[in-house]
Amino acid sequence: MMHIGVCKVKLYLPESQSLKEKRRIIKSLIARLKNRFNVAVAEIEALDLHQSAVIGAVSVANEVKFVNQILSQCVKFIEGNSSVVLVDYETEFFF
Repeated sequence: MMHIGVCKVKLYLPESQSLKEKRRIIKSLIARLKNRFNVAVAEIEALDLHQSAVIGAVSVANEVKFVNQILSQCVKFIEGNSSVVLVDYETEFFF
């Protein structure tokens, strides 16, 4: 059976003063999440706001426990990132 987990993360970027700087920060964060946790990640909302970002992360596995663990680790990794502030997140699972 396939289990899909989707995590939507709202971020605040206090140091970003332009869209170019925001995209540099977000691209770096997305690349690190992909490499470290093997998840699909993309910026999905607030594309034109230079101090806000919303990213989505998706994981697929045969056990919901594993999917939940991966997405939780992603959230903890983002919380530990000094260039962004985690404002809110929500996780959904599909079976």
